[in-house]
Amino acid sequence: MLYQAEPRPDTIEPVRVRERLPGSKSVYTTLALCDSHLPNKLRLKRFALWRRPASRDQSPTRFAAHPLTVYTSAHMPIPVETRSVSSPLLGLLRLVLISFLAVAALQQAARGQDTNHLLIYAIDVEGGQSTLLVQTRTHASLLIDTGWPSADGRDASRIQAAMGEAGITRIDHLLITHFHVDHVGGVPELVKRVQIGEFLDHGPNREDSDITRHDYAAYLKAIAGKSHRVVHPGDTINIPGLSAIVLTADGDHISAVPGVTPTPNPMCAAEPHWDLDSTENPRSAGVLVRFGKFRFLDLGDLTKAKEIPLVCPNNLIGTVDLYLVNHHGFNLSNSRAFVDAIHPRVAIMDNGAHKAGSPEAWQTVHESPGLEDLWMLHTAEDSDALHNSAPELIANPRGASTDGAYLKVMASADGSFSITNSRTGKTKAYPHS
Repeated sequence: MLYQAEPRPDTIEPVRVRERLPGSKSVYTTLALCDSHLPNKLRLKRFALWRRPASRDQSPTRFAAHPLTVYTSAHMPIPVETRSVSSPLLGLLRLVLISFLAVAALQQAARGQDTNHLLIYAIDVEGGQSTLLVQTRTHASLLIDTGWPSADGRDASRIQAAMGEAGITRIDHLLITHFHVDHVGGVPELVKRVQIGEFLDHGPNREDSDITRHDYAAYLKAIAGKSHRVVHPGDTINIPGLSAIVLTADGDHISAVPGVTPTPNPMCAAEPHWDLDSTENPRSAGVLVRFGKFRFLDLGDLTKAKEIPLVCPNNLIGTVDLYLVNHHGFNLSNSRAFVDAIHPRVAIMDNGAHKAGSPEAWQTVHESPGLEDLWMLHTAEDSDALHNSAPELIANPRGASTDGAYLKVMASADGSFSITNSRTGKTKAYPHS
């Protein structure tokens, strides 16, 4: 930084040093640079000292080096108006600096526009579930399920990749919807790699099967000694910047959702009776996440017998902007009375290439009134072309050389959002209505 030293040592300016030689009335100018070698001390170094000519016909006269006064920073607290330096090099440097600052300001402004969003990653765990939510302003996070176990930690690696893309290094809350291996199996590997603040689930395993008992025991061992909470309908999950309320857990459902007025559902009369199965699926812990006007629904693998009480005779949930299709798109879930009542604007089906994505469930969601798009994590290869979405809406289409592509949602508080297919890099926007 360049400074000006006047007869008063308490005025500074980032351009020139001006001083008077002893016994002279002329004022001489030198360029000087601040050189701080000691704490709280500023030393001025002289570059050149010239006498100002009396007229245009005279040339400037250079004087011998003259030691400059050393001032401490305490002596120079008062900035004065900057003066220009008639040097082409300094002018160029000033232009470069101004340009740099302008670009930096624009970049900062652009980043500022991106500092208050909800990011949702539908991570490809090959027919299981793992969904990451991140509030970009607070960096608070919720991970819903962890996918499968594997020797190479494939699903944990894919979760970490989504975390890196979102700019986080820890998970604040991990919600396990239920204790099937494609949802809870990835926990033991993930806890070795990632710090997790709180583990949430619906309580003890309710399914009488050896494999589910095994996976539940592995989960309990992995989270031993860590923060753990059993959630019930009506409970909330503290995610700064978001509202997350538990709608279902352990076979029960919420009686009223704050801010939602229940409305009669005319589709209930035509809905068949569905028997309750004895697996972990109807025990799924499900959540409604709200970010301003944007609403996201994830009910895990909830089946039809437990979907219906949420919307019949009255719809307790209201409508949603984004629906993570229940149970990966199995026809054991996604009853018409339920799907039509929540009236999703967009749906994401986290199916596998050879798991779920059944034609009946696909058709029910696709025909839902007001639905704009049905995105899929995989082509449902055991279905037909009429019951698969367009290739641009599929993260991992049939015949792709690799899989693991994900879908990224970026939502704004005004209700608008976009979805990016990581395979193609293309984004589709859904403006607020």
